[in-house]
Amino acid sequence: MGHTYGPSKVVHTKIPFTLPAGLNDCHMEEALIFHDLYGHGISAILSAPDGPTKRIAVLCHGFLSGKNSTTNKTLTRLLNERGIATFRFDFFGQGDSDGPFEELTTTLAVHQAHAALDLVAARGYDRIGLVGSSFGGLVAILTAAQRRDIACLALKCPVVDFPEELRITFGLEELVRWKTTNTIPNMMGESDRVRLRYGFYEDCLKQIAYEPAEHITAPTLIVQGEQDECVPLHQSQQLHDRLGGVKRLNLLPGADHQFTRKEDFHQMTTSIGDWLVSHLTIRA
Repeated sequence: MGHTYGPSKVVHTKIPFTLPAGLNDCHMEEALIFHDLYGHGISAILSAPDGPTKRIAVLCHGFLSGKNSTTNKTLTRLLNERGIATFRFDFFGQGDSDGPFEELTTTLAVHQAHAALDLVAARGYDRIGLVGSSFGGLVAILTAAQRRDIACLALKCPVVDFPEELRITFGLEELVRWKTTNTIPNMMGESDRVRLRYGFYEDCLKQIAYEPAEHITAPTLIVQGEQDECVPLHQSQQLHDRLGGVKRLNLLPGADHQFTRKEDFHQMTTSIGDWLVSHLTIRA
């Protein structure tokens, strides 16, 4: 099962919420803080359907994103409607979690994903799906490779080799500037540079996910747009080849990294939702 990071003290707040018009069910969201191996507080939301369930999807957001991303909230709605709980959380230095973003590493994010999975397992969920978007996809792959309690995996345009993506995106001159200033260009398109230690890149060199993926036996879905401008398409193709279990690669023609077009976003979230429902359902 790999590493175990038993959750420490958890702070809870229950928040009832109503789904969008046309969906009359009222669900319960529980805001909580749990802790990783190093004692960092991690902000999370457990969203449960009306009836009892032991099925849950843990959602890992992307780089410079957060637990309340449009993808995470859409998947929460789709899965809660179909009797599956979700658990979404902010990685270190993002959203409402502890820590300055500049000290984030992939290794730390993997520790936090393990802590999230340990927490939901301790709460009695025994059919657990793991979902990762972009950077969260890298974290999900690395985490799933170390565990045997993941029933299925769903990856949205996953980063597999982050150093390669960063070299392509930034270029050599920007990598040199990163090393000397501990700042990177704002990948969300804003003008202000983002403080992030060069150690993030050095850590990423040790966290390339092709080889770990060979240890994953859980059924795995990969969804990526053929016009993804961030993650090279060959990363998903090579990842698919390396996975050992049941697997599917869905490439959406014309879709970009953010699945900006409404129809692309709908197809991406629907395919992930259907995959989770199918593989988290216990068949007689």
